[in-house]
Amino acid sequence: MSAGKRIRQLRRYRTIATALARNGFGYVSDELGLVDKLAFFRVAERNDIRTKSVGERLRLMLEELGPTFVKLGQLASTRPDLIPAPILKELEQLQDQVPPFAFAEASRIIERELDAPLIDLFDRFEETPIAAASIGQVHRATLSDGTEVAVKVQRPDISAQMDTDLAILADLTRLAEHRLEWARQYRLRDMVEELAKALRAELDYGAEARNGERFAKMSEKWAHIEVPNVHWDYCSRRVLTTDYIEGIKLSDRMQLDAAGLPRRLLAERYAATLFEQTLVEGFFHGDPHPGNVLALSDGRLALLDFGMVGRLTPAAKRNFAAFVIALRNQSTRGVLRAIANMGAIPEDVDDERLYADIDEMRDKYYKVPFDQISMGEAVQDLFAVAFRHRIQVPAELTLLGKTMLTMEGVVSSLDPDFSVFDVAEPFGKKLLREQLNPARIAKAWIEEAPEFAELIREVPAGLRQWSKLVHKGRIRAEIEIAQVDKMTKKLNRISNRLSFSIVLLALSIIMAGLIIGAALGHAETSIWRFPIIETGFVIASLMFGWLIYAIIRSGRF
Repeated sequence: MSAGKRIRQLRRYRTIATALARNGFGYVSDELGLVDKLAFFRVAERNDIRTKSVGERLRLMLEELGPTFVKLGQLASTRPDLIPAPILKELEQLQDQVPPFAFAEASRIIERELDAPLIDLFDRFEETPIAAASIGQVHRATLSDGTEVAVKVQRPDISAQMDTDLAILADLTRLAEHRLEWARQYRLRDMVEELAKALRAELDYGAEARNGERFAKMSEKWAHIEVPNVHWDYCSRRVLTTDYIEGIKLSDRMQLDAAGLPRRLLAERYAATLFEQTLVEGFFHGDPHPGNVLALSDGRLALLDFGMVGRLTPAAKRNFAAFVIALRNQSTRGVLRAIANMGAIPEDVDDERLYADIDEMRDKYYKVPFDQISMGEAVQDLFAVAFRHRIQVPAELTLLGKTMLTMEGVVSSLDPDFSVFDVAEPFGKKLLREQLNPARIAKAWIEEAPEFAELIREVPAGLRQWSKLVHKGRIRAEIEIAQVDKMTKKLNRISNRLSFSIVLLALSIIMAGLIIGAALGHAETSIWRFPIIETGFVIASLMFGWLIYAIIRSGRF
């Protein structure tokens, strides 16, 4: 590592430690040993910080640390299976409180990226951005053929800054898992690595352009959806140029009403579009908040900003559809099966508590009118169960859950009486019918036939190898038992008690023999004037008493 980079990292370490201390998390710095790395470090807390919740303090700290941490917080808000609900609500309020950067800087980046002067690239280019965020800002411009476009420009040095922050976070999470039990339990390093991967993907505007182009092709099948075209000659990794679309945000109900746009129809089209993307295409908009969905004057919807997208495998689509239908049918078994298929359930899960939590969730929706069921709330309940039992839900499904929550919030603001389930159920049933389609099953079998043929071809060789091992006596069985130490101790206690009982029985038999022999022979039973029978009786009584005490204490009769 170069000296300059090392100095930048040390400065950033100090900034992070300062933000932790100011927002009431100074103990984290101490536990990680971060303060030991910084000479003469002392920072006072904010005056009112102790009156705020942990979630509020965390949000304030992330906003203080800047773009990388704000984006990580926003991405983390899509993981309700990993983060407690109170903190999640605060992360959802994170704002990109970043002022726009200078036009001269934006112009320099565009000219360097597109290898041409700005005046040759655009007939008109507005100096004031129409939107600014943590990663980039958007300017309105006009191409030489008169096409109105939106040009997104990445912030200067944002990539290097985020690389530094992510490298520091990787070090801190490794240190945390080494020192802190809770960090190991919640797989903190894996969580941060996953979020960092998503963040680096957002830095590549080329990937966002490809996503936009794919959505544009998908939208050709939907008459009520428009997606801006990508102008590839004006795109690079740090510059993205698309059609400029004028519309009304779905959250602006006054303007929608003034334009005469039916809100219920907009809600239906918005929900149907997202279910089409998720349950049919398996490729969906990962951040469909009102700012990224516009209502056009003719009632169509325009989708914008494809930096965050989700992909669903056929199995994931099927599992989510099964969950929706199981909730609709109020089936505990169906919900449990969907949860088990969605994520990896830990081996040490408490089955009784898991069943009880699912029953409680089922009871919550039992005999509730269909139009009163909230899909967003149902999804929150699902991830609350997953979080409580440490069920590892795939990232694409948690992003889908976040998308469903966002969608229901938008449609509820458009029409409070609108039921998302009414739109979702037909898509779920259609997906399940497709899975049971004989032609589809036959096609899957045909595709997997070469693998089966290869497996069958290898069977004779495998049997010959197994036969040789049997003849040589080299078959070895490996058995893995959870909590083997605990079970071994129990087996030792059982064997000890069994041995103790056998000794007691033998002593009792000897004592009975001595008593009977003495009675028949009219002889005394003593050795060196020591009463054998009386002594043996005392010893046997003590042994018997200890055995009864041990059994009672174990709680197993």
